[in-house]
Amino acid sequence: MKDFNTLKFLDKFKYVFQKLGINYEIMRKILQIKLIMDGRRAPTIINNSNKKEKDDDNKFMKSLWMYSIFGIFLAILVVPKKSIMMQMSIFFGILMFMLITTLISDFSSVLLDARDKNIMLTKPVDSKTINAAKVIHVFIYMFYITIAMTGIALLVSLRHGVKFFIVLVLEIILIDIFMIVLTSLIYLLILKFFDGEKLKDIINYVQIILIMVMTIGYQFIGRLFEFVNINVVFTPKWWQYLIIPVWFAAPLEMILNNNYNIYIIILSTLGIVVPIASLLFYIKLSPVFERNLQKLNNNTVSINKNKAPLGERLCNVVCWNREERIFFKFAYKIIRNEREFKLKVYPSLGLAIVFPFIFMFGTISEANSFNQWLNYMVSTKYYLNIYWAAFIIPTLIMMMKYSGRYKAAWIYKVMPIKEVAPIFKGTIKAFFIKLIAPLYIIESIIFIFIFGIKIFPHLLIVFLNILLFTVLCFKIFDKSLPFSKSFQVTQTADGIISIFLMLLLAALAGIHYFSTIINFNVYVYMFIMLIIVLVFWRKSFNISWEKLK
Repeated sequence: MKDFNTLKFLDKFKYVFQKLGINYEIMRKILQIKLIMDGRRAPTIINNSNKKEKDDDNKFMKSLWMYSIFGIFLAILVVPKKSIMMQMSIFFGILMFMLITTLISDFSSVLLDARDKNIMLTKPVDSKTINAAKVIHVFIYMFYITIAMTGIALLVSLRHGVKFFIVLVLEIILIDIFMIVLTSLIYLLILKFFDGEKLKDIINYVQIILIMVMTIGYQFIGRLFEFVNINVVFTPKWWQYLIIPVWFAAPLEMILNNNYNIYIIILSTLGIVVPIASLLFYIKLSPVFERNLQKLNNNTVSINKNKAPLGERLCNVVCWNREERIFFKFAYKIIRNEREFKLKVYPSLGLAIVFPFIFMFGTISEANSFNQWLNYMVSTKYYLNIYWAAFIIPTLIMMMKYSGRYKAAWIYKVMPIKEVAPIFKGTIKAFFIKLIAPLYIIESIIFIFIFGIKIFPHLLIVFLNILLFTVLCFKIFDKSLPFSKSFQVTQTADGIISIFLMLLLAALAGIHYFSTIINFNVYVYMFIMLIIVLVFWRKSFNISWEKLK
């Protein structure tokens, strides 16, 4: 059986695992099998190739170049020496944000996988060893991702000295451990109080909230510092001790600038003690975590047979023929019920909720009061930030073809369907009604509160642009029947296409912004957009069966 360098490195810490009560030999064997099987695993950051690849090709390794792109931006933050506390706080903030989003989107299904117990607990294997293998398995891949993102920055950090480099490496390892353990402990808390289908829904909501918290929390980092005579000054306040990235920036400030102020020492101590304490706490609770995972197998759910969900009832309004309505309801049920699909897609909703408001945060600190801020916002065009709510649409259209039960796609071939159009129209409308429309309506209500009712026509135009953008995304991506491909199949081209689509969305927003500058009649613009949307929705789905991949 193939051995791995990561496992050979892990052998050096065999004694540590044994002292923690973990059967190292069994854990190593479990990891070896999992790493071999990972040749067929597909990370979310890359998307779907029609090429047939060897089973032992590790597609995850091929995706690391995408993470290394972020590494270039992180390396730029390490170069200057003038304000290392601020630079490294932002550095660790970005790193933690990327790690938590990757962990939730790609590895939650691993942390929450209860199938291992069904096989291994029938053998002489204790739950602590199974859970340790699970965490180490995730940690190995998280470490690869971290090195891809921070490799260039680590090389650049050598300009600050070997001590700086060594401490930075150790802190990166601690951050990896802390992010995994923190996520696992949050899941443990949820598992403690919920079970069955309700538990699965709560987990999805918590994933969205985690993404939102990390995104909003990152915005506070820049507000920890003040500019005094062009110099960056860190003024300690009690709430700043709750900003986790600052914990890890403090030791580097201590090393580079010989800053031994009491608040730097406290922050540095938190950066060491909290991750290690949380790991020990998690190890102690790991049997409880594994035991509670069995609740995920409880599929009991109360169903109100007399009343369909609002989204399903809307299908009669948005779908214009019987076949379209059938596939709308089919897709709506999959989006609502399939756990693996929700684990992959739902976390991105957290970003879509927060992003429209992120770029308005800087204006709040400039106002003396909330009323003054509202008066200022009414005179601006910041309401166009709501276009950020549409940035998840490429991901949703791209993920539309995937399912954990993709083998059931044979049903498309046996159904008496002459045209493909109703399949795609019904499915895309289900995605729009279930995931995009509720989010957009809620954000529109908040924007009307901030900017006033006068922006309502502009919100309608944005809505029409989002409808157009949805169709354009569908036209540009490769066409495959909905829910007909495995999550383990990947396409390297889709990541580049997504970047192009974001530029396309920016162009739609730019045209809208330009129309406000030249005072183009808003209702004429709305009418033009309505005609364009109707034409595109009518023409874009005329696809033959032969063109499907």
